[in-house]
Parts: sequence; C-alpha cells; structure tokens
Amino acid sequence: MNIFTILKKEIKNSVESLFNQGKIGALPNMDKITAEPPRDAAHGDVATNVAMVCSGQVGLKPRDFAELIADELRKLDIIDSVEIAGPGFINLRLSNAFWYAQLSNILDEKENYGSSDMGKGEKVNMEFCSANPTGPLHVGHIRSTIFGDCIAGLLQKAGFDVTREYYINDAGAQMDKLAKSAYLRYREALGEDIGEIPAGYYPGDYLKDIAKAIVEKDGDKWMNVDESECHLYFRELAGKLILEEIKKDLKAAGVHDFDVFSSELAIKNSGGIERALDVLKAQDLVYTGIPEKPKSAKAMEDWEPKEMLLFRSTNFGDETDRPLARADGTYTYFMPDIAYQYNKFQRGFKRLIMTLGADHAGYVKRLTSAVNAVTQGQATLEMPLVQMVSFSKDGQPFKMSKRNGTIVLVRDLLEEVDKDVLRFFMMTRKNDSQLEFDLVKVKEQSKDNPVFYVQYAHARAYSVFRHAKQMFGENVLDDLQNADLSLLKDEAEIALIRQLVEFPRQVETAAMVVEPHRIAYYLYDLASGFHALWNKGRDDVQMRFLDETKPDLSKARLALIQAVCFVIASGLGIFGVQPVKEM
Repeated sequence: MNIFTILKKEIKNSVESLFNQGKIGALPNMDKITAEPPRDAAHGDVATNVAMVCSGQVGLKPRDFAELIADELRKLDIIDSVEIAGPGFINLRLSNAFWYAQLSNILDEKENYGSSDMGKGEKVNMEFCSANPTGPLHVGHIRSTIFGDCIAGLLQKAGFDVTREYYINDAGAQMDKLAKSAYLRYREALGEDIGEIPAGYYPGDYLKDIAKAIVEKDGDKWMNVDESECHLYFRELAGKLILEEIKKDLKAAGVHDFDVFSSELAIKNSGGIERALDVLKAQDLVYTGIPEKPKSAKAMEDWEPKEMLLFRSTNFGDETDRPLARADGTYTYFMPDIAYQYNKFQRGFKRLIMTLGADHAGYVKRLTSAVNAVTQGQATLEMPLVQMVSFSKDGQPFKMSKRNGTIVLVRDLLEEVDKDVLRFFMMTRKNDSQLEFDLVKVKEQSKDNPVFYVQYAHARAYSVFRHAKQMFGENVLDDLQNADLSLLKDEAEIALIRQLVEFPRQVETAAMVVEPHRIAYYLYDLASGFHALWNKGRDDVQMRFLDETKPDLSKARLALIQAVCFVIASGLGIFGVQPVKEM
C-alpha cells in the first residue's frame, strides 16, 4: 500500500470532518491536493498542499485553514507531529508505531510488496523488440528490447493488464532480399561456387546455417527449379527459421515470452490496410496531392514533385502531411504501420505503447497523429525513445564477431556477461540518455557498480541469516512476523524502514510516467541504506544485527533485514532479475 495514498485519504477525512463540525462553510474540491515526501527530509515525512489549494474555496487564508486542518490531523494515532510552514504548507511526522505497522505489512506481503491496483486492470498493449526476421538479434536491439520488457513488468506490478507483443515485419522488400540471399546460400551449401555475395544481398554467414537447415530438410529439391518458383518458399522458411533463433536469443536474455506475434503480411492479406484507409477517408483525412519538398539535402536528391495519397497529419499538429501511397499506387511504410496500430485497437486495446530508437524521433508525431485519427480519439499511442548503447571491454570497443562481420550478436554478448547483469544495468539510465556498457566494469565489486551494489546487499543479508541460524538455531527465521518491532529504536533503523515503505510509491510513480529506471535508482538507494546500517554495526557493537545475549532485538533486526530482501527481490522482479544469495 502506498502510504502517501493513505495519508492523502486521512487529510481529506480531516477536511470533511471540519465541514461536518461546521467549522468551514463549504466542502472544497480536493482533486488537486498532494501528499508526498517533502523536498527536505528534515521537514518531516509527508508534506501536503491542501490548505494552499482549498483555502479560497472555504473563504479562509491558507495559513488559517492549515491551522484548522492541523488540529484535526493531530488527533490521529499515526501522526507524531504537525507543523505549518510558510504561507500554509503542512508537514507531518509519522509515529514509530506507524512505521512498525508498515514493516509488518512488508513481512506479510513478501516479494509481492509494492504491487498496486493503480492500473485497475486497464488493458495495455506493449510492443517492443520487433526485430526484422532477416537476421539474428544483435546488440543494436538489446536496450530497446529490455526496456520494453521492463516497462511491461512495471505496469503489471502497478495493476495494468499488459499484453507483450512482437510485430513481425514480413511483408516488405527486405523479405524478398532474404529469400534471394537464402537461395544463394542454399546453392553454395550444395557445392556450387557462388563467388562474391552480390550487392543487394544479405552477406552474413548466419545464412549458411539457414541454407544447411533447408538442405537437411529438402536435399537438392530446389537446385533445378527456377528461382522464381521457389522464391516464396525460401522467403517464408528463412523468415521462420530466423524468427526461431531470435526467440531463442530473447529467452537467453531473460525476455518474457511474448503473448502475441503479429504478422505484417497477415494484416495486409486480410484487408487490414484497406480497412484503416477507409476509416481515414470517411473523416476526409486523405487526399491526393504533392508532398512538401524534403528538408534534407540527401532526401532532395531523389525527390520529384509527384502526386501521392496523403494523410492530413497537419490536422493533428504534425509539420507536414504524410504520404500513404506513392505515385504508382504502392503503399509507403507508413500506411501498413497505421493499419497495424488500428488492428491493435480492433482487438480491444486503447492504450498502446511501443519502444522506438531515438534515431526515429521524427516518426513519433506522424504515427501518434495517425492513431488519434484512425481510432477517432479513442486510443493513444506512447512511443518512448531509446538511445543506443555503446559496448566496450575494459575501455576498448567490444570486438565484432568474426563470423558475422560487423554484427555483434546478442548471443556473443551473453557469453561475456550474465543476463541479469545486462538487464539491470540497462535500467540504470533513463531510456533517452546515452548508455556506456563496459563488460569489465559491470563485473567490478564496488559501490560504483550499481548491479553489484544492489545484489551485494541481498547477498549480505543472507549471510546474516546464515549466521543467525548458527547462533539461534535453524528455525530462527520462521516466525519473524511476530518479532517485537518496537525494539527497533535507532534512527538509522527507522530511516531504513522509511526507505522500504517508499517502494510502493516509487512503483506507482514510475508506472505513471513509464520510467522503469526509477526503480533501479530506488534499489541503489535502498542498498546504500542497508550497507550504511551494516557499517554502523561494525563501528558500534550495540548496532550489530545479531547479539546472542539479546535474542528479541536480534529477531527484530532479522525481520528488518528480511524486509530489505523482500523489497529488493520485488524490485528486481520488475526487471526479470533474480536476486542472489551468495557472491
């Protein structure tokens, strides 16, 4: 439970009590009031703007109204003190008994702590990865893929009904290129000297494996058949085999199974493009005209003033209307993308999220405009941008795979670094910030390595548990829910409980703004708080977690440590990362 939600409710109850007592003449609208941690922790645990927001509605000065509210709040057992600051802000300090009760909740909820019903089961379609089935998964895909998977985990934690979706781009010219490339390698696998790979073909050696698989399946069946007659077969089979390899790599990277694989070709063949286009035409959002000249010199080289089918995206704030079909009637890549988003809407999704590389930032406005248009404002599309990640090894660029030329495969990367380390580290920066990933530094055992620092906190806690069993017996951890938590009196212990109890709010806030990196930051701060308490015990014998002469105090501290483990595990679970018990 988000304690700030609890406090916000208590604040509203106090105002309603003032109205019921006749101390204010009107019950104000409290939709815009807040209850959140103050900027300066010295001011208390919770700050609220209720008096500032509502004083005008009740005909009182903010500070006078704050005094009335403060008197009501002081009646609550969970409130230790109430102070009024500035023109009427109210700062609350919560009682230790309140913090003990919240700690007890963590022990009851275990790794489920932090789960929220904020999303109220709202359906969300989370599309990410969607690597073209023309080659293996490479490191250029990995940050966006992990980011999308972690968004899905975060939203699920916050109570949303999330569908993970992968879009198979299997209808474009790149698939014809794949078919020709696979057929060429097929002939090579059967002994033909194919010479240099021609321009316009995929050169990667990974196609040798595809060709070998086809030979094992069909032998030389296709050698004396005109290429045009087996083109479709090679197109579909090569795409299928590559997609199977992509799925293996995704699993190796810890990516959750996708709930849906949508095919561009299937949507096209089922009339999906025409249906979406009809919706736009019915709203007079499509016309034939000459698009504006492109601004870049490179694009101008091939530009000719030809009439095309255009979408009135300027009606939705875009800088220019966008082509849907070329002069020859073939669709641009934009039209199938609109049809795909419309397909999601037809399947019942009104909130759509898809990750996009930062180099495609210019595509955001046109596609969000199109979704607004084709769903007639009933659905929204969010497109968080993901910056590229640069990989290095001990300060030097990560060497390319010899077998795949200039491609660094995800499977190559996973031979160098554990998937959990990879996944957590990808969340240590905001998605639209540059990220440098050094395969040596992420293994360093130091505070500067957030992956190690968080996992070390969990492992350290388990080392305490092992010592506790040696000191008090194997069953010492069995009944921590009944520990006397009131024995936790040191300010450092209370401060750590405060950090733990902050977790549900962090989950809800991160989910609200779709920023899973906030959870990584929180976990690092929590680990820092735990390590600080550990170090305090090294300097002060009275603060050691275990004291054979004080079994009740030791049990209370074990309960606190167990809560730390539950919250770390809960947070790492959002990222699909397993907490470690030993390092």
